[in-house]
Amino acid sequence: MQFESFEAFLHMGGYAFYVWLSFGVTALVMVLIAVISHKNHKQLLRRVAEESARQARIKKARQRTGEKVAQTTKHN
Repeated sequence: MQFESFEAFLHMGGYAFYVWLSFGVTALVMVLIAVISHKNHKQLLRRVAEESARQARIKKARQRTGEKVAQTTKHN
């Protein structure tokens, strides 16, 4: 489709409201998807870091418990 001028392009043959509204809604939805995805990604990374730290604490506690058990069995 060719337009005679930039104004004719913006007017879209009388359908400018519907055409530009659909472009606007689509752009808005795409931006929202990107923002929500970024937010969820950051939240997921934070949860992974928290779980990793939790697992490290559990492992360290089990090692300390194992050392205490080993020391008590040596002394008995």
